[in-house]
Amino acid sequence: MAFNYKRGVPSQINKALRKRHIHAGFISSVESSAYQCSDLGIIANRAVYSVFVIQGNSSKSDKESATSNKLAKLLNLQGEVIIGDKALKYYLNGGEGIDLASAWYAKYKLPFVFGRLCYNCHGETIKNISKKFMQHPIKIPQYILKKESKKRGITVKQLLWYLKHIEYKMNHQSKRSLKKFLKEVRKNH
Repeated sequence: MAFNYKRGVPSQINKALRKRHIHAGFISSVESSAYQCSDLGIIANRAVYSVFVIQGNSSKSDKESATSNKLAKLLNLQGEVIIGDKALKYYLNGGEGIDLASAWYAKYKLPFVFGRLCYNCHGETIKNISKKFMQHPIKIPQYILKKESKKRGITVKQLLWYLKHIEYKMNHQSKRSLKKFLKEVRKNH
């Protein structure tokens, strides 16, 4: 079976899966309950360094995110939400803000699940791929690291440092955290 690879920000991937333009993808955890999902996620246990609220008097959402905007509201944080590469570069350049994964951990003592690998077909194949991914340590070839660091405007060393803060296997704690987050979102909707 051949797979095509598409890349995008979380809100684009959410929309593509919803419209069935893709069959599987890492989607925002806030939208994951509508799909079948594997135990592969994008998880931060304490700080993530790529999802911040820059404090201010008014709130501003990040159009690229669904989960982070909801998380900021649930934590009653006011300011501008920034995610992804722009947030990581902001932090690496000395910018200050509230790390949303750290804020969630401070409140609940749980990791935060930002995304999950969900699908609308090819379930067994997706589960097998995710299971194999979780069984082996992640090794990224140097040429890919160099390409990605150049694209993001950060060094390979900074990229490797950042990746150490991301977990992928959903364990009991992360599943409990996701359930709590989704319950809070429904309650405050």
